[in-house]
Amino acid sequence: MCPRFAPVLWALTWVQPTHGRHAQNRSATCTALAPPKGIQVTDNALKKIRSAMVKENVSPEQGGLRLGVQGGGCSGLSYNVRFDTQPRERDRVFQFGDVRVFVDPKSFIYLHGMTLDYQETLMQQGFVFVNPNSTKSCGCGSSFS
Repeated sequence: MCPRFAPVLWALTWVQPTHGRHAQNRSATCTALAPPKGIQVTDNALKKIRSAMVKENVSPEQGGLRLGVQGGGCSGLSYNVRFDTQPRERDRVFQFGDVRVFVDPKSFIYLHGMTLDYQETLMQQGFVFVNPNSTKSCGCGSSFS
């Protein structure tokens, strides 16, 4: 049986009959997926990043979005999002078409496997961090531990 809340990949296996004309052996199996290595960015987030880069005059060839983690906030750590003109020497650089995302080594410890999304609802709009490494977060959505 699969873990209840783990991301799961389901596979349905069909086995050819060995007895009888229409005998079938059907079995469903599941495999828990490991979180993706690195950082993922949704299409909604990429659209918003591109439009903000144009407004901020950030060149996609040189600059990019910097994601980071810093101490503070309601739950102990908070996310940091800003544009940067170029990556730093030890940054991990993730390429999503024409958008680059920079993450410093210390922040990457907390952000690996994370997905950055952008959501617009009647109540709020903004970037959403879907972080499998977060054990708790506060109501503001920008603080975690």
